[in-house]
Amino acid sequence: MPMHQAILQRLAGRSMPIALPTQSVLFVCTANVCRSPMAERVFSKMAASHGFLMEMDSAGTHHYANGMPPFPMAVATAKRRGYDLTRMVARQVRAGDFLRFGLVLAMDRSNLADLVALSPRECRAKVGLLLDFSARYRGRNVEDPYGGGVGDFELVLDMIEDASRGYVRQLLRAPLAVDAELCRKRRQ
Repeated sequence: MPMHQAILQRLAGRSMPIALPTQSVLFVCTANVCRSPMAERVFSKMAASHGFLMEMDSAGTHHYANGMPPFPMAVATAKRRGYDLTRMVARQVRAGDFLRFGLVLAMDRSNLADLVALSPRECRAKVGLLLDFSARYRGRNVEDPYGGGVGDFELVLDMIEDASRGYVRQLLRAPLAVDAELCRKRRQ
């Protein structure tokens, strides 16, 4: 029996989440006050709702918001959809993050370029775009909504939710192969 089917059978009989030690994700945007905190909470909630307990965090490519809470409009938009961004604090990506996390997902191509430049060569295959997992928005950037209106934040959350559903679908198909799939896509 394939490993993912065995895991799904174990999940069917359990009410507790199953931990996947190889699965950990860092979400990265520019300042870590809008997009990446929303992605962390959305992915965390969706993964947990399907029984996956994973380590997730978020960070920014730049330091100017370090120590600050998420932007109020991001908090309000997320709250309307049931995601809690309170008690989150912005931080900058650290060198050790590339070794600690199985996936490092950028919100846009500018963030991706920054991450590739920062990452050790041996870790570059696990750096990718968030929307690589999206069915509806694949190939697009999650644009920075900072300074925009409610509609901009709603669109960002729509994109993040779609990518989250795609990620969970991959976990359900082959829970331990999501990292390898992203690495394969990055090499193409």
